[in-house]
Amino acid sequence: MIRRASLVLVGALMGATAMGVVYSATIPAVAANSSTYRELAIFGDVFERVRAQYVTPPQDDKLIENAINGMLSSLDPHSSYMNSADAEDMRTQTRGEFGGLGIEVTMEEDLVKVTSPIDETPAARAGVLAGDLISKIDGQDVRGLKLEEAVEKMRGAVGTPIKLTILRKGADKPIELTIVRDVIAVRAVKYRVEGDVGYLRVISFTEKTFDDLKKGIEKVKADVPADKLKGYVLDLRLNPGGLLDQAINVSDAFMERGEVVSTRGRNPDETRRFNATPGDLADGKPVVVLVNGGSASASEIVAGALQDMKRATVLGTRSFGKGSVQTIIPLGDAGALRLTTALYYTPSGKSIQGTGITPDIKVEQPLPPELLGKVEAQGESDLRGHIKGQNEDDEGSGSVAYVPPEAKDDIQLNYALDLLRGKKTDPSFPANPEQAELKK
Repeated sequence: MIRRASLVLVGALMGATAMGVVYSATIPAVAANSSTYRELAIFGDVFERVRAQYVTPPQDDKLIENAINGMLSSLDPHSSYMNSADAEDMRTQTRGEFGGLGIEVTMEEDLVKVTSPIDETPAARAGVLAGDLISKIDGQDVRGLKLEEAVEKMRGAVGTPIKLTILRKGADKPIELTIVRDVIAVRAVKYRVEGDVGYLRVISFTEKTFDDLKKGIEKVKADVPADKLKGYVLDLRLNPGGLLDQAINVSDAFMERGEVVSTRGRNPDETRRFNATPGDLADGKPVVVLVNGGSASASEIVAGALQDMKRATVLGTRSFGKGSVQTIIPLGDAGALRLTTALYYTPSGKSIQGTGITPDIKVEQPLPPELLGKVEAQGESDLRGHIKGQNEDDEGSGSVAYVPPEAKDDIQLNYALDLLRGKKTDPSFPANPEQAELKK
């Protein structure tokens, strides 16, 4: 039922960079003309003068890396150079598993705070609790470290031990724990039953996403009789993207036919189309897709496919608007080049680059008082140097990306539940696949 596309990473990191990737080692280089090589000679001269005369001795590798990134960042916000460590980190993210402890963390008062231990992981078995503050890692103070640095120290080879010093509310003294790292599989999809509705939240598009989604749908079906099940909420809010093949598979999970997405490069013969195959895991039940300004790239592919093919009603606010694809070109031990090589298009032939997905039903999620003035709308069209979208002059992209921690405060989710239960009505719900206008 599910078509396995080639490995493509399509995602957005909310900030100055974004990911959207095809892995390839066979893209040929095109020879430059003689004037270009003269310009390169000037670069070499500048490089040597900086090395010889700058006030403090610079690092050669940093100079070259920054020069490469300067060239790539002048193209668009998503093309960049990844050194070997960055490239490996990206591969770890897309696999959806790593050697570690199994805790979700944040930073609080310069200490690492455990927001949640993941079930059946070394941390959970060792007794780490939500709310614990990690003050030392292998005897080194956490204060002064960035969160990313602390997380990197806690990750490591499977089977290796790590010592944590924990401050716990109510404990008389710090708690010392020695934990042995294991393989941590990060759930790409979280699911639950909301009475008579299945709730599926896709966190990211890793190699595990479709399998997690399938398990979620099967669990919903097992818990709710078919004649009682009103439908599904597919929550793509705050989802920065990930693997294209997983976006295609997630879309295909709800579709019986039709195009999911196409990618178009600089040459017409580079156009690729991906189609759904027969078999709807949701058995035709109504679907409401939630999006906001944090829904980007791969999540926009899913929302756009289900919207264009009239398989789902999209609810929320305008999505981020990242519609470009980056090719990853391995550079051996030196890392990899991430280069924008194509744009992707929804089944109706629309590019969402710089415009995003417009929801069928616009529902704003108000910010709590403590966040007013601190959280602003952000989208691809706000990024300096982005590739301008075909409809960007009319619309622009993005919106505020905020989801309340408590479901009772989630206006967008509760609106979707009311639609599925018939408490609210709208002409766009339920969507009817038979009314889809296929691109000629």
